[in-house]
Amino acid sequence: MIGSESWDELLTAVGVAPDDLDGRTRAKAQAVRMGLDLAHLENYAGNSRRPAEAKPDLRYLRTAAASIAASWFALRGFTAAIPVEPTVYDLLVSMPNRIKRVQVKTTTHYSRDGWMAGVGRRPYSVGNRERLVPYDPELIDPFFIMDGDLTMYLIPGRVIAGRVAILLRTYTKYVVGNAAGLMAPRSDVA
Repeated sequence: MIGSESWDELLTAVGVAPDDLDGRTRAKAQAVRMGLDLAHLENYAGNSRRPAEAKPDLRYLRTAAASIAASWFALRGFTAAIPVEPTVYDLLVSMPNRIKRVQVKTTTHYSRDGWMAGVGRRPYSVGNRERLVPYDPELIDPFFIMDGDLTMYLIPGRVIAGRVAILLRTYTKYVVGNAAGLMAPRSDVA
């Protein structure tokens, strides 16, 4: 602890993994409450690795998926917007005939039969412990789903209406691309 020159060194010394964001936040909060001056530590804001050095990790797929979906639509000339308020859908996409409400889903669950994707939602409740229920087919137009191989599916809501989970291999006709290149770090990037 004493003599640490970066947050990563300090966190390691106190038994917190440097990539444990929740642990990092708790350690920083404790330091603030104790009145410790840690301004001398490098990379106070977080990850000390440069973006080109950071390895892609499927743990972050859920976080990245809405941005990837928005980019997929934008590359096709459709404007995508992320709603400001919490809503049933994740994106609004301006299409030629109307604005579509898109629900973005991801899966890293691979069963013996293939990728399984949850396409249900939990009703709002204390502790978020309610059973999954299907989305109202009138509120979601397509589902944009990414599996652990980064295969992208655009499945009309009416096709999976009433379901809370699907086996993606049965929906291959809705595959619209693959973003697997995002998982392969380039060694020539500075």
